Amino acid sequence: MADISTYPGLRHLRGAPTVHIRHIRKGKVVHEGTGLSFWFRPRTAVLSEVPVDDRELPMLFHARTSDYQDVTVQLTTTYRCTDPATATARIDFSIDPDTGTWRQDPLSQIANTLTESTQQHALKILGTLDLETAIKSGVEKVKEAVKANLTAAHIGLEIIDVRVVAIRPDADMEKALQTTIREKVQQEADKATYERRAIAVERERAISENELQNQIELAKREELLVVQRGANALKQAEDHARASRIADDAKAEGIRKLAEAEAAGEKARLDAYREIPQETLFALAAKELAGNLPEIGSITITPDVIQPILQRLAR
Repeated sequence: MADISTYPGLRHLRGAPTVHIRHIRKGKVVHEGTGLSFWFRPRTAVLSEVPVDDRELPMLFHARTSDYQDVTVQLTTTYRCTDPATATARIDFSIDPDTGTWRQDPLSQIANTLTESTQQHALKILGTLDLETAIKSGVEKVKEAVKANLTAAHIGLEIIDVRVVAIRPDADMEKALQTTIREKVQQEADKATYERRAIAVERERAISENELQNQIELAKREELLVVQRGANALKQAEDHARASRIADDAKAEGIRKLAEAEAAGEKARLDAYREIPQETLFALAAKELAGNLPEIGSITITPDVIQPILQRLAR
């Protein structure tokens, strides 16, 4: 909105750096440009004010996919007036010379023109996509299609940028899709849980098999140890028996040799006694007997006892 000061018969307009002012008097352009400040007569002046700054136009409209599903498109277009002369020739940007306000609503006319053109390009591309594709990759496809085809040069505007914020199905379909995706995610989560459990069971089985293998190996080693101990004990017993047998044989041989020696001595003694007279043998026998008799305190000799002895001595 231009800043216009009122004076008797005159007006003073002060523009802004982002507003293009066009002053026509008697069909000729008197002043034109941004940031202008000038005097004019209200009865003969035709003034136009065109904003030349960047402007954003948010849009929200419905479209239908190839599988007949309704989606809502949220989109923002950024534009700027680069040709004010063309814009003022195609759209009414005239302002009241007394108040500085637009006589019409040019921005609404621009918004309607851009919205309809944008919808046309968006509907065209969405009509070739099914619902799932439109939700997954439709944002980028719609953006590229609109940005490549949308133009407003015929009204003096330049499209600076196009941003597609979202493409969403209706509430019921979105809820159904969320349920489906939620179930799928839950199934994936359950699958991951089952896989983790399976891995854990497999690891436990491997650990159990390893422990069992270790026990089997230990049992085999214990069996070998028992066998080795038995062999060692058997060898020790055999060695001990062999040593005992050798000792017994040696002992028996010694006893035999001692018996032989004693027998030989006894034989030699008997041979010696064979050559001694009988009387001498009796005397020796009596001496031997006396040496082996127990101690006798007193002895009584009767004639019946001594008579046979004397008879033998007499012989």
